[in-house]
Amino acid sequence: MRIVAQRVESASVRVGSELVGRIGTGLCLLVGVEEGDGEPDVLAAVDKIINLRVFADEAGKMNRSLLDVGGSVLVVSQFTLLGDIRKGRRPSFTKSAAPGHASALIQQMLDLFAGEGVETAGGRFGAHMGVEIFNDGPVTFVIDVKQGVVF
Repeated sequence: MRIVAQRVESASVRVGSELVGRIGTGLCLLVGVEEGDGEPDVLAAVDKIINLRVFADEAGKMNRSLLDVGGSVLVVSQFTLLGDIRKGRRPSFTKSAAPGHASALIQQMLDLFAGEGVETAGGRFGAHMGVEIFNDGPVTFVIDVKQGVVF
């Protein structure tokens, strides 16, 4: 699983002209689910993300977590994060999980964030989406998770 986490002042996602998700202060998560990913990966990712100290304290240091600031998450599925561009000119997506499996893990991630009391919004799996991100900082992290371990 590969996640690009961006600290945002706001973020939203549209499918066509329909607004399907919007958050204020928090993290926009672009999530690529890889073949072989499972529940341990989702659990590890959610735990890391809600406790990651990437928000400023009174001194301006990144010392507060999503939970500390009452922030939100916008979760957007993005299989292209797993694209392999080493050979040729066309990306290969053979590492990406099958849509049914990936969709279930994305939904589990949304449910876990909500279960932790985090305001949660999501895109629409498999749809062509327009994502608007007002990046704060900019602050962006790439989080890789494999077999329940964040690296």
